[in-house]
Amino acid sequence: MKFTAKQISEILDGEVDGNPNEEVFKLSKIEEGESGSLTFLSNPKYTSFLYTTKASVTIVNKSFVPEKEISTTLIKVDDSYKAFSTLLEYYNQVKLKKTGIEQPSFISESATIGENVYIGAFTYIGENTTLGNDVKIYPNVFIGDNVTIGDNTILFAGTKIYSESIIGKNCILHSGVIIGCDGFGFVPDKKGVYKSVPQTGNVIIEDNVDIGAATTIDRATLGATIIRKGVKLDNQIQIAHNVEIGKNTVIAAQTGIAGSTKIGESCLIGGQVGIVGHLTIGNNVRIQAQSGISRNVKDNEAVQGSPALPYSDYNKSYVHFKNLSKLNDKVHELEKMLKKQIEN
Repeated sequence: MKFTAKQISEILDGEVDGNPNEEVFKLSKIEEGESGSLTFLSNPKYTSFLYTTKASVTIVNKSFVPEKEISTTLIKVDDSYKAFSTLLEYYNQVKLKKTGIEQPSFISESATIGENVYIGAFTYIGENTTLGNDVKIYPNVFIGDNVTIGDNTILFAGTKIYSESIIGKNCILHSGVIIGCDGFGFVPDKKGVYKSVPQTGNVIIEDNVDIGAATTIDRATLGATIIRKGVKLDNQIQIAHNVEIGKNTVIAAQTGIAGSTKIGESCLIGGQVGIVGHLTIGNNVRIQAQSGISRNVKDNEAVQGSPALPYSDYNKSYVHFKNLSKLNDKVHELEKMLKKQIEN
């Protein structure tokens, strides 16, 4: 897709200083700009690059006055950083604005498909499944039976949605996400052979949820695994059966949450955190990266470590952890001194 400087200025309500017909078709950093690219300047320490950049168009603040000759066409706006962010959002919307059904694909006759839907090649959509309006299904997606997907939701390539799953409006599921696979439920028989426990529940994902690539959410044994409104999940997260995550909670990559744990609202959970099953994590909790959670956590707590300690206690303790060898040497020295005093 190509855009002229004039078209971009109209989107941003800006002013063109240079060639209004200058065309761009890609984005770049100002220091790496090349012909046909669009960049921006907001941080003054990068100003010197404006005079050397080969970017065709550059967004700057209206207050900017060049001190020497420049070759790039300028678009002057009130706030160049916000304007560039707005443009990124607009560009993403245009790029994702696909409609139609590509072939080959399979759509069950009993499925209900909304308006302005895009269904990519090699997609499978099962019986009694419902897609809302403006849903985007990219190639190689599997959607099982009795699934519901709300308006404006995007499933990127390779996503797998097992039967009975419910996904709300305005959600984004990135490549490789798996929703509704069996929870990890096994019981040993008298001979110690493990038998699987049927997982008969489902997964419910509410509105405005983002799920990163290769994240897995297991169906419930009974009832539902629930991801509440506004939750943001990073890549490669494991969420086990019957877990519930409260609205607007954010979880970083490689975190694992065991079965039946309940996490509150507006929590921030760092990467590689492990949370054991059947716990309750309160609202507004902060869990630092690589922590191991084996107890309930109250509202507004900040914890770190494995097993996790209150954050301030962990920091105080860490001062001693890193000096243990020195403390050990001092203890031995004091023991020797004490022994000599006793002998004398």
